[in-house]
Amino acid sequence: MPAKTPIWKAIAAALRDDLAEGRYVLGDRLPTEAALAQRFGVNRHTVRHGISALVKEGLVRTRRGAGAFVAATPTDYPLSRRVRFHENLSAAGRRPEKRVLTIETRAATSNEALALNLPAIDPVCVYHGLSLADGQPIALFESLFPVRRLPGIATALTQHSSVTEALRAAGIDDYTRASTRLTAVRASATQALHLRLAEGDPLLRATSVNVDGQGQPVEFGRTWFAGDRLTLTLEG
Repeated sequence: MPAKTPIWKAIAAALRDDLAEGRYVLGDRLPTEAALAQRFGVNRHTVRHGISALVKEGLVRTRRGAGAFVAATPTDYPLSRRVRFHENLSAAGRRPEKRVLTIETRAATSNEALALNLPAIDPVCVYHGLSLADGQPIALFESLFPVRRLPGIATALTQHSSVTEALRAAGIDDYTRASTRLTAVRASATQALHLRLAEGDPLLRATSVNVDGQGQPVEFGRTWFAGDRLTLTLEG
């Protein structure tokens, strides 16, 4: 028999769903502990434990004597032919930020070479990073770029926080999304650490290929989105 979910975790999950569905917006006060205890059929201590989990995640803040308030809501993020991280978050009224974890050059695996239309073991520049909105981690990403097709891309990525600007510096003025595949997965221990989640929390993994004006692949990427912090919209 699988282990039962602790009640306080179930309460935290239910309140996350409320935030994701827009039942409470930024600045709203959540129902009182007494009201939540009645809703979930538990004592107030259990409710308090669930709310504490949301406080640690940055979704809720509490004020002594005043209650719990919504500190963050899911970020609207469109997945369209032109996916631009900085532009999308700015349009949603959020402050975009990217943090570089590692940038390395190595031989492409067979699957990566196939996705980028490269000869086997051709060199690729691999960019691992963390995406944030208003200082809150929302996604981990791994982007691969064909080195021979994009001379100077490794240096450009170290100089520009925006992939669009880095590609422009490497000679790509415009690019579009050729494909996106979405898969539900569970957070590993290291992913949870970066995203400030618990190991096993739900993530949405997007695997995508971006191409230049001639249809040549310029980026093969995998992004792991924190499921409760984003509302992904497929456009077009």
